[in-house]
Amino acid sequence: MRYALCVMRIMTREKWETIKGKVLDGMEVIDKGAEHYDEEGGVDIDFVEFNSPLGKTRLEFIEKPIVLDKKTTYSHRGGSDTGVEFVYSPTEKSARLVVCKWDDDTDDWVEINAEKFYLP
Repeated sequence: MRYALCVMRIMTREKWETIKGKVLDGMEVIDKGAEHYDEEGGVDIDFVEFNSPLGKTRLEFIEKPIVLDKKTTYSHRGGSDTGVEFVYSPTEKSARLVVCKWDDDTDDWVEINAEKFYLP
């Protein structure tokens, strides 16, 4: 699964819709859509890919349920497995923005490191 590869920023749905609207209005959009993964309590990804001055760029808005509890299961018997079970909230979600740039050498999306940007 490939939804946590790039730089992350805390984001709200309203901020995402504003950013996405600006991209759709002002950039050459290559692709847009939504993806859903059942892992981690259900992960929803809304994305837009576009040509920017940096090259082919992808923005992803990722929402997933927050973790309420973590349960570790194990046995004192030799050779038995241990496991971790997460309990996810049915109503509360966390959201973040992921920014990626296409790399022709690796033929995949790579992280745009936020530390390289100066934000006063």
